[in-house]
Amino acid sequence: MRDFNENTATAAVIERMEGTKDARFKQIITSVVKHLHAVVREVEPTMDEWMAAIQFLTATGQMCDDKRQEFILLSDTLGVSMLVDAINNRKPSGATESTVLGPFHVAGAPPKKMGDTISLDGKGDPAYVSGRVVDEQHKPIGGALLDVWQTSSDGAYDIQDPNQPEMNLRGLFTTGPDGRFFFRTVKPSSYPIPTDGPVGKMLIAMGRHPMRPAHIHFIVGAPGFEPVTTHVFVEGDEYLDSDAVFGVKDSLIEPFVRHDDPAEAKRLGLKNPFYTAEHDFALVKKRAGSK
Repeated sequence: MRDFNENTATAAVIERMEGTKDARFKQIITSVVKHLHAVVREVEPTMDEWMAAIQFLTATGQMCDDKRQEFILLSDTLGVSMLVDAINNRKPSGATESTVLGPFHVAGAPPKKMGDTISLDGKGDPAYVSGRVVDEQHKPIGGALLDVWQTSSDGAYDIQDPNQPEMNLRGLFTTGPDGRFFFRTVKPSSYPIPTDGPVGKMLIAMGRHPMRPAHIHFIVGAPGFEPVTTHVFVEGDEYLDSDAVFGVKDSLIEPFVRHDDPAEAKRLGLKNPFYTAEHDFALVKKRAGSK
């Protein structure tokens, strides 16, 4: 096609892809082209505005490295991550709901024994987190693996903060036959996602704040069951209704109860006063086609 204009543009690009052999790729890229062209037709950007968009995406990529993933932040803050998550995690009622992985998960967290602490520096309000991993009939699942990570009481992950020990507030726990888990940590706090890059500038332009409500991350899985990536949020946090990445679900909110009981603190291996929180994770058996 030589007569490429605003009326023929979309058809011309799609026609040029007729030789695509991968049917799924063809379906996806065709939809991307159609929607991208539709946006351009709707907003009619100037050349300077389109160049600004290109520069924004370029800067987003330039902010990515082995410890920082600005494109995940972009996906999260536009609600795309949660939309993809919802589509890919349609589960029966009663199963633990999923939420975003986020950009700060680190592979290779250290295995821990039940009751161990994941706080390597001890900074923050002591907390004891416990619960069970169960199936859809609420029967305990032994051998379930929980990958746990969170921010410090200052609102930073270890890979963001050079003053924290490596692998601080991270750990792997494996349930016994009773399906129970329990570990010591510190009460998480709300925190801002990084705002020193293009995503932060975008949020400011949108009139939005960058805050996430306090939470602990979990990936929970067991042989024969579909894993779930989720959070446990702190009840009463001021940002529960305005999470910057749209990750909050009512079923994932739990009270972190404050206790002033020296004897119980000693029994749990915590300093007094301390907090406790409890949450059960319900897994679904693997279905046909699931990974």
